[in-house]
Amino acid sequence: MNDLIAFTDQEIRSKIILCAPNWTLEDKQLKRSHQCHSFISAVDLVNAIAVLAEKLHHHPKMTVDYSTLHLSLFTHDAPGITQKDFVLAQEIDTLLKK
Repeated sequence: MNDLIAFTDQEIRSKIILCAPNWTLEDKQLKRSHQCHSFISAVDLVNAIAVLAEKLHHHPKMTVDYSTLHLSLFTHDAPGITQKDFVLAQEIDTLLKK
């Protein structure tokens, strides 16, 4: 499967149900927010996700609002949501469970 082929909205919604239930489709992006214990723990999480994203060569938009981390995923090269976004979403979800 080519990981740079954008999925249709229907395909995205199906994949969210199957493999990324903590994410939503908003504004043509996969989005998720995560509440941390403090600002510092949110920044630490940003750094952990940055290392993961660098390994996968796919970089999310991350915004810290005090202790809440907001994440957005989409593939600029597609443009749209691709398999790369779902792989990173699943890896982030695994990291958040720790």
